[in-house]
Amino acid sequence: MFIEFLIYFFVFVAGLCIGSFLNCVIYRLEEDKDLKGRSFCPHCKHMLFWQDLFPVFSFLFLNGKCRYCHKKISVQYPVVELVGGIIFVLIFNYFFTSFSLNSYITILYLFYIASALIVIFVYDLKHYIIPDKVLFPAVAITLLFRLVENFSSISNYLLAALVAAGFFFLIFALSKGRAMGFGDVKLAVLMGLLLGMSNVLVALFLAFFFGAIIGIILMVYQKKNLKSEIPFGPFLIEGTFIALLWGTQIVNLYLRFFSIA
Repeated sequence: MFIEFLIYFFVFVAGLCIGSFLNCVIYRLEEDKDLKGRSFCPHCKHMLFWQDLFPVFSFLFLNGKCRYCHKKISVQYPVVELVGGIIFVLIFNYFFTSFSLNSYITILYLFYIASALIVIFVYDLKHYIIPDKVLFPAVAITLLFRLVENFSSISNYLLAALVAAGFFFLIFALSKGRAMGFGDVKLAVLMGLLLGMSNVLVALFLAFFFGAIIGIILMVYQKKNLKSEIPFGPFLIEGTFIALLWGTQIVNLYLRFFSIA
């Protein structure tokens, strides 16, 4: 039991550290900078040292302010770090099946995809853009993973990608880009390749469900109206994570419910 706790604790800390790195990726994407060089404060540009870079804890210790210029640090930083840690633990819990090469490869692949999706989530939420620099490598690596993992089942994932992307492309074309951006079409390709046919349908349903709820709440509080633009990528990614972890259970529950009815 203690060894199991240590393993999960290590995975959580690894997720926190990756989350810290993802914040760096997001910022440098926003500033169109490469990933080389030391981390620095986005306000005063002062170089950050090891004591400034502990995920979550440095933010709390410094009361959410830069040690050097004392300006507020965005809450995005600890939130992304915590989300990284939690998602890594969930993925490890659901997909690590044995101490084998295949299991290690699967976990590392899913950690990478989760990291890419977190970056896309935050970037689209802030800028209404899904960055191709993050999305395209994720699509290529997912396709390669599916080809190597089980070539005989690749048709299921290709069909899921075609159906999901085709559905969003139809919305994009008919609305002339007003109801759906083309970035969502490209994201749907990744979703299909990652989830397969049944789970991508779960993800799409959940995305529209969450999107409708948030849209209604925003309109009730007069933050948005029917003509307001709301990024849909974050809802797609929420649906993707839920379908990845619990999609099979949701499908089975749905089938049992309708068989009883």
